[in-house]
Amino acid sequence: MASLKRDDVKQKWEESEFPLVCETCLGDNPYVRMTKEPFGKACKICETPFTVFAWQAGTKGRLKRVEICKNCARTKNVCQVCIFDLQYGLPVQLRDKILAENGSKNSVALVPQSGANQSWYAQQQALAIEQGTAGVVAGEAAHLKLQEVARMQPRYERNLAKLCTFFARGE
Repeated sequence: MASLKRDDVKQKWEESEFPLVCETCLGDNPYVRMTKEPFGKACKICETPFTVFAWQAGTKGRLKRVEICKNCARTKNVCQVCIFDLQYGLPVQLRDKILAENGSKNSVALVPQSGANQSWYAQQQALAIEQGTAGVVAGEAAHLKLQEVARMQPRYERNLAKLCTFFARGE
């Protein structure tokens, strides 16, 4: 494993011991058995390879898998699995819309599309995380509006297996 970090490109790859997930995604069972696959997938936001975790969410839940890297999740303050906001329990698109409507436009960051800009952006976000300045900052009006619509109780029904549409139609 020592040779992996010698390459400059691979030094930016993410290695972690535990995912950043919400209570709903962990499930109702307090004993979770996870599998870990180092550098198993590329992040859907920044395209950096990261450690993939998979587990069964609860006693009747389906298999959950990490979709984005921990740096992107920390920067946006979201769950790595469901991409819901960790503070308010809302989808990120709704949270960003409320922030933009209530004057917190600078808190919604766009990720660059080109490779060089993506690596620079990821490096800047990692630096901001180390310094403790990363994350979404909501104004007072936005915070009050987000508190109104927040869903903080775990919703374990999201973990259940999806019903097959062919079975539902009787085919």
